[in-house]
Amino acid sequence: MTSTSVQETHALGARLGNIVQAGDVIALQGDLGAGKTNFVQGLARGLNIVEDVNSPTFILANEYYSGRLPLFHIDAYRVADAAEAEGFGLDDYLNGDGVTVIEWAERVRGALPRDVLWIEFAYVSENERQLLFTARRAHSLELLEGLKDSVASLSPQPSALSPDATSN
Repeated sequence: MTSTSVQETHALGARLGNIVQAGDVIALQGDLGAGKTNFVQGLARGLNIVEDVNSPTFILANEYYSGRLPLFHIDAYRVADAAEAEGFGLDDYLNGDGVTVIEWAERVRGALPRDVLWIEFAYVSENERQLLFTARRAHSLELLEGLKDSVASLSPQPSALSPDATSN
């Protein structure tokens, strides 16, 4: 999928936030400034989170409880590997009653469950980002299909959020 603005990235995140369930794990990867935190802000809006959502780069995790489900926002940028992630309690978030979203998830891949929706953010231009979704297990595939259906129902007009290459 392609996003041509921060607003579109927020909207796509909100669409996913509308359909996620307790226990879902969303793994985000991409360079600095690629839109990962913007996506999480939109996802939080879809969960009806009222707090401002910011990247937890220096504290590793932010927790939000004001929405229909808790949101656990993890930033693994400063985490060396899966063993270090387990040391700060990643398992507690992954096994919690909320939705866990992990930026820089490739750094902790070995600590993640198998059924994860992966989203790779690629910088195309100042305003344009390519988002590649990967789902390989039953629930993450269902989540991806739900997102595709949700995006397809946005509008009959052409949209930058129309699905083009959304799963592997």
